Amino acid sequence: MMRLLMYNARPDEMVNFKVLEDEYKIVIKTTDKGLNKDTVSLARGFDGITVQQHGAIDDEMIYAKLADFGIKQISLRITGYDIINFKFANKYDIKITNVPAYSPRSVSELVLADVMSLLRHLRETHLREDRGDFAWDGLQAREIHNLTVGIIGAGKIGSAVARIFKALGAKVLVADPIKRPELFDTVEYVDYNTLFKQADVVTMHTPMTEFMNHFMNAERFEQMKNDAIFINASRGPVVDTKALITALNDQQIAGAAIDTFEGEAGITGVDLSKSGFDNENLAELLKMPNVIVTPHIGFYTDAAVKNMDLISVRDAFKILNGEEPLHLVNK
Repeated sequence: MMRLLMYNARPDEMVNFKVLEDEYKIVIKTTDKGLNKDTVSLARGFDGITVQQHGAIDDEMIYAKLADFGIKQISLRITGYDIINFKFANKYDIKITNVPAYSPRSVSELVLADVMSLLRHLRETHLREDRGDFAWDGLQAREIHNLTVGIIGAGKIGSAVARIFKALGAKVLVADPIKRPELFDTVEYVDYNTLFKQADVVTMHTPMTEFMNHFMNAERFEQMKNDAIFINASRGPVVDTKALITALNDQQIAGAAIDTFEGEAGITGVDLSKSGFDNENLAELLKMPNVIVTPHIGFYTDAAVKNMDLISVRDAFKILNGEEPLHLVNK
């Protein structure tokens, strides 16, 4: 019977794994540890593995060991695959799959919640109330239907974001080299400069590529409206965090919501209330009343988690049966 090991398994996934065991007639074992050079030996005796983590899998020894164990794949239970070293994966003939569309609505609904919270000054209001201040000054809000929302990257998630804000009456701009005909009645495609100049809300939904590394830098924050808000629910490194902090401190932008940030590995998903954390930029953002920071929970809904587990196991199952997986990344 086929045996799969799930790295970084969470308690909320266990019910999904049990269903998948019964459906595919396989054995699923779990560990709460991530895949690295110290834990790769746990995969010995298994036919395949799935992984969900933000920490890089970049040591050649990991891929060599997996190949030595007879493992032919790493099925990611996430969308982003920048944690993989494809040079080593290809060298040892290890196929990589991901989950490109677990539930676009999950992230888009968090973006909506963030935008509404920032527009209504909810964090600042709650902080004031904690100290007994119930005054209205500075809390006047803007209404979404009067605003322009600019989306950088309109793939599956960005498209879902576009449709939500269009339904609420906002004008929606998109900057993306790929123009999708199914969005032509929902958005207006523009260049980056036009988007930054016109948008009241700028939200990022791009993969992590060399071009997108620190895409949001000081120059681009300076292009934004002074009363605009910025959202990042894509990948942490697409934003130069120091530039974001400067833009907020200098009132170049009005606020921000960050669901993913630089240096989040070892922080997001972990209770650090006793030990603390070592990330000065994150600490600075958490102090700001016009900033919302969430620990990479955009994906974290019941529907999304179920799909992430199902799709990753389905692709692992196909590879181990000599079939072509649906979501192969290193083609």
